Amino acid sequence: MITLVVNKKKHTLEASPDMPLLWALRDNLGLTGTKYGCGIGACGACKIFIDDQVTYSCLTPISEAIGKEITTIEGTTPNLQLLQKSWAEFNVPQCGFCQPGQLIAATSLLNSNNNPTDQDIDDAMSGNICRCGTYQRIKKAIHHTVELKKQQK
Repeated sequence: MITLVVNKKKHTLEASPDMPLLWALRDNLGLTGTKYGCGIGACGACKIFIDDQVTYSCLTPISEAIGKEITTIEGTTPNLQLLQKSWAEFNVPQCGFCQPGQLIAATSLLNSNNNPTDQDIDDAMSGNICRCGTYQRIKKAIHHTVELKKQQK
């Protein structure tokens, strides 16, 4: 039996420690927000946080997550929640498939940079592919989130 802490809750599951974390999240725990895209860490759809570090869950075995804090798109952090509001306000998702990974990457950016430039956003989001081409909406939503954060202070 393996115990994982996901979105601040302990889960016990029976799985091989070599199983990609993505499958444990989706198939064993029913957290289907994290998506399988390419399986090689190229598209970013499977991004999650492990101990606040962005991680490709398709490439990470369960064994590397044991004893660590896992946060998925279903989790809550202040920046993630604000970004989700901006995503809705700017109607960012089209097909929506890449959006969980996009939101995790954007959260990571805002966790380390309170006022990113367009270039900062481009750099931070470059590991996420959106086949619908919502990149400009994503950029606007991130800038909007920065403004929301300023209003909260």
